[in-house]
Order: sequence, then C-alpha cells, then structure tokens
Amino acid sequence: MRTFFEYIHSFLSSVPFRWAFLLFFSFFLTFILTLVMRRIARKLKILDHPEERKIHEKPIPLLGGLAIYISYVVTVFLNFSFSIELKGIILGGTIILLIGLIDDKWGLPAKWKLLGQVVASSVLILHGIKLSFLPGTWWGYGGEVILTIIWIVGITNAVNFFDGMDGLAAGLITICSLSFFIVAQITGQSYLGYLTIALAGSCLAFLKFNFKPASIFLGDAGSTFLGFTLAGISVMGGWAENNPRVAMGLPILVLSIFIFDMVYITVARVLSGTVKSIREWIEYTGKDHLHHRLVDHGFDEIQTVLLIYLIAACLGIGGINLRASSDLRIYFQLIQALFIFIIIVILMLSGRKVLKK
Repeated sequence: MRTFFEYIHSFLSSVPFRWAFLLFFSFFLTFILTLVMRRIARKLKILDHPEERKIHEKPIPLLGGLAIYISYVVTVFLNFSFSIELKGIILGGTIILLIGLIDDKWGLPAKWKLLGQVVASSVLILHGIKLSFLPGTWWGYGGEVILTIIWIVGITNAVNFFDGMDGLAAGLITICSLSFFIVAQITGQSYLGYLTIALAGSCLAFLKFNFKPASIFLGDAGSTFLGFTLAGISVMGGWAENNPRVAMGLPILVLSIFIFDMVYITVARVLSGTVKSIREWIEYTGKDHLHHRLVDHGFDEIQTVLLIYLIAACLGIGGINLRASSDLRIYFQLIQALFIFIIIVILMLSGRKVLKK
C-alpha cells in the first residue's frame, strides 16, 4: 500500500508547473503560520520593544522568521527532491534559526552569534557547498573554505542589517530569490529553482503582515535564516560551468545591495573612528545603513523601501542578463529601464516634498 508521502511525490511529479505549485503552497502555508506565530509571540511576550535606534513606537511580535522557516522546510521536504547539499542548508539554517530565537527571547552577545554562524557555515562546507575557483592544492582548498565562510557570514549579517524597516528585508529576499529562480530556469537547474521559488513564496506571504505598518517582525531568527539560506543557495548554484567570471559575478551582482551596505558602513565606521577593532565592529549597532540614510535625506519609509526594492530588482536583472539569451535580454532590459524611471519618479516626489518644507 502506498504511503501518504508517496502519493504526494506522485502528485508533484505529475504537476506541469511544479514551481508554481510550490510557490502557492509555501505562500499559503506561511500566511497561516504567520497568524499562529503572531499570537504565540504575544502570549510568550517575544516582542521587539521600541528603543532609540529603532523606528517602531510600540512592541511588535517577533517569530515571523519561525513561520517562514517551518513553511520553507515543509515545502522543500514535500517536494521530494533531496540532496546532500539540501541537507546542509537545512541543518545549517536550523542552527542559525535556533541562535536567533535565543537572541530574540533572551539576548545573546554578538561574538556568540558570530561563532554560531561560523559553525553553521562549516556545516554547509561539510555538505559540499563551497566556493570552487582556486587551484586544487591544500592552500587553494583552505582559501576556498575561508572565503566561503566570509561570504556566508557576511550575507547573513548584511540581510540582518536590512531588517530595520517594515517589509525591507523580506521584500529584498523575495526579489533576490526570484532573480536566482529565473537564472535557474534559464540554465536548466530545476532543483535550484524549486528551492528559490519556495523561499520567494514564503517571503511574499510574510510581506502581507510585515509591510508598513508591520504587525509582526522577522526577528534575528528570521532575518539571519533568510540571509544564510540565500547565501548558501548562491554558492550551491552552477551559474556558468564554462565561464568562472560569470559564475562568480552573477551571485555578487544579484546580492550586491547587501554587499554594498556592508562594505560602506564598515569603511565609514572605520574612517570616522566609530569602531577601532573587530570586536567593536561586531558589537556596534547604529542607524547608518542605506535605509536610515535615505530617510535622513527626506524619503518616507514606504518610499525608502520601494526605492531599495527597485535598485535590488535592477541589479537582479543585471545578473539575469548575464545568462539570458539575446531575445530574453531585450525584455529584461526594458523592465530594468521601467524600474529606473520609477526610481526617478520616487526621487522627484521626494524632492518636491523637501522643497515644500
């Protein structure tokens, strides 16, 4: 007699647009789980309280990231397309999530969070998810391990830094996931497409509750899990077998909004003397990220979030165009041009508001 899971596997195998089913399944599951987690967070008093460096004015439930995590894992497992790399992402992501949950509830020193992220990154490497472009020597392997850890930890924290405004981090993860999904479809990596579309569906549903005014936050558990998962997928993908420059450049381009913010604030803090050691850099928190600076320049929160969305989308399309055919590239470039003009409109509207003052 066939088991329930065998029926599910048989059903998914026969679905013409399997990716669409996974998108909607992860969307609706996250939608329901977010409602549940919002109530649980209030009951357990797992809340993000207002303070000087935060924008919200009243306590907001956390645990939104737990809803996304459960939905994503369930969707991926029901897809019945397993691999050693997927096992690494799930195990490493679980470590990141647990560390984040502890931090959300009781608080955790930055150095312990960083150590946990290094351990989770090591789990990915042990499961075959590693940058591969240096010579096949001992120092080449060691260099790839170190660079992989830097990449994973860097993107994980960069996404966490962007979780400072309603809808910003979840929306950016959606855009980046969809960019990777399109490239996966173009390059025939259906398995990678399933992973990215499930992540996009989960984040899209969460935006219903997280876009301004947010009724629930991702928490450190959610933002770090999303950053870690996306960073792992970006390393896992075979973006260009015969062109290592494209293989390296594509994920950097798609995720460059996170990389830019991380590099900019690091350089600015060092030059200003705000941080003078690695420990101070790890522990420092401030309102000097891209979204904070845009608000300081006269943008309201919604304009700021939409502007950063559009910048990320333009960068994502740039990454897609590295692998798209000539015919497809024309359409994506037209979409990119449209986004650029919308950015200009937002800038003009903001400038008009400043002039009225």
